[in-house]
Amino acid sequence: MDTNSIIYALNSGLKLPENNYFVSVITEIELLSYHKLNKEEEKILKQLLANFTNIGISEEVKNKTIAIRKNKNLKLPDSIIVASSIIQNAILVTSDKKLLNLDFLDVIELKKLK
Repeated sequence: MDTNSIIYALNSGLKLPENNYFVSVITEIELLSYHKLNKEEEKILKQLLANFTNIGISEEVKNKTIAIRKNKNLKLPDSIIVASSIIQNAILVTSDKKLLNLDFLDVIELKKLK
């Protein structure tokens, strides 16, 4: 799952279908470093993130990120998240239109997740 999907799911009270979910360390950093995050929101995020498998930046993720950045016009955080998804052979859950339109990625829009 990318960062915006988690934020949307939390804000809308969306219950995710039971499955194995992954998050990139970048998503965790983006969520927990938001400057307006209060202690209660941080606690909720940490509890939620504890249910996901965290993907660090391995050598393989780093190399895939570099290749993506060289060939596509994506921001570095998005490139890392996309690379992490590809390396895990996972479907990326997002609401980001730019990511939804990538032709080399297995991707699903959050609202279509069932």
